[in-house]
Amino acid sequence: MEILAQAMGGNIIIGLFLGIFVGGGGAVLLVVGLAKMRSKKVEQEIQNRIETARREADTIVKEARLDAASEQMKKRQEFTSEVEKKEGELRSQESRLSKKEDVLERQTEQLIQREKQVKQSEQEVQRQIQSYNSKNKELSTVLAQQKSQLLKITGMDVEQARQLLLTNLEEECEREMGQLITRKVAQAEEQAEEKSKEIINLAIQRYAAEQTCEVSVSMVDIPNDEMKGRIIGREGRNIRAFEKATGVDVIVDDTPGVIVVSGFNPIRREVARLSMERLIQDGRIHPSRIEEIVAQTKKDVHAKVMQIGKEAAEEVDVRGLNNKILGMLGALHYRTSYGQNVLRHSVEVAFLAQVMADELGLDGTMAKRAGLLHDIGKAMDREIEGGHPAIGANYLRRFKEPQIVINAVEAHHGDCPPDNPYTPLIAAADAISASRPGARRETLERYIKRLEKLEEIAGSFKGVEGCFAIQAGREIRVVVDANQINDESAMKVARDIAKKIEEEMTYPGEIKVTLLREVRCVEYAR
Repeated sequence: MEILAQAMGGNIIIGLFLGIFVGGGGAVLLVVGLAKMRSKKVEQEIQNRIETARREADTIVKEARLDAASEQMKKRQEFTSEVEKKEGELRSQESRLSKKEDVLERQTEQLIQREKQVKQSEQEVQRQIQSYNSKNKELSTVLAQQKSQLLKITGMDVEQARQLLLTNLEEECEREMGQLITRKVAQAEEQAEEKSKEIINLAIQRYAAEQTCEVSVSMVDIPNDEMKGRIIGREGRNIRAFEKATGVDVIVDDTPGVIVVSGFNPIRREVARLSMERLIQDGRIHPSRIEEIVAQTKKDVHAKVMQIGKEAAEEVDVRGLNNKILGMLGALHYRTSYGQNVLRHSVEVAFLAQVMADELGLDGTMAKRAGLLHDIGKAMDREIEGGHPAIGANYLRRFKEPQIVINAVEAHHGDCPPDNPYTPLIAAADAISASRPGARRETLERYIKRLEKLEEIAGSFKGVEGCFAIQAGREIRVVVDANQINDESAMKVARDIAKKIEEEMTYPGEIKVTLLREVRCVEYAR
């Protein structure tokens, strides 16, 4: 059994080995078969890919050939068009060159013709020069003969004859030049007169102002005569207090219903008038109340004066004026000259001067400023000695006003020479404003009588040969006999005339007395 078991065990092992061998061979065969099949499949795929790649390559080659052919066609067409374009340009250049050649040929022909003409002209000029030379020789010979004959006749040498000729020519030139200058000056004066009349007429037409003639109010209405006694007060203490506080004179007479306020200063007179009206309305009239009312009225009047000055400056559109100057302008509202309100007169002069300055191409703003301030001295001439032009100019110098304005203020009545073109404009505008109808209250008869009175006073002095009132009676020229009045006594006569005018006449501002003494020496040669 054991042997059988061993034998059976050995067989089993042998069978296992055989089975393993047989299975391994089959597997190998199977693997080999599978490998062959896979290699065939791979070869088939490779062949397919090669065919596909070959077909694609053929397609790419065909497309490349087509692209190359189309590109070749395109390049050929571009080359053809470029060639045609160049041929066209060459043809156009050829045509232009041919035209230029034709022009050059024509120009060459013209130059040849001109050259022929120039040669002919040169020949003609040469002939004329020869002719002129021959004539010049003949003239020189004739002149020499005449000169020798003249020298023989006059007995002068060449230098003397030359000097005589030059002297005659110089006298003739001076005479013609003098005639020309006289003629041109006359023409200029005529044109200037026409132009000045045109400008003045235009200024008068463009500025139409209301009549500025006013009457200075110096009377106060009272309700009854009983009020007069209250104003006078016990033993006159009220009226004395009022006159002391206001600086004016109060006249209480038999005239019913009014009291007269008199004073040389228009501002004081206005303060007195308003204070009197307020006292009458208040009813309490005694010295302390009078002083209180007068003090308050002064403040109100000064404020009103400043406001009036500012409104006038705004109306004329003049800027940058000092407040003190504005106050003086406002004071002109209460100042009159022959019934003409001086402030309205100044505003009118400012507008007239601006119109004339604009027409002449000058600065209208500067002319307007000078016109507004030209009579500012009249606000102070009652308190400061001298004429209002000098007073106004000195006052404006304190506030650094432009020199043009200062000269226009100082010279608009001819007191000093003008140094700019604006001063004559201000003088003309001042004359227009003062002389237009309705401006001033003085009648022609009174005006003539005042001038005659001036001349009568001046002519009453010994040695006076003639006297003339000028500048609307602001100046009188006196001509004296030099044999009767010497240089030392001339000043005394002028002063005596001025004093007599002050004593016998009433007038606004001042009157200038100019005395002229002339010595004429006459002799006769026999």
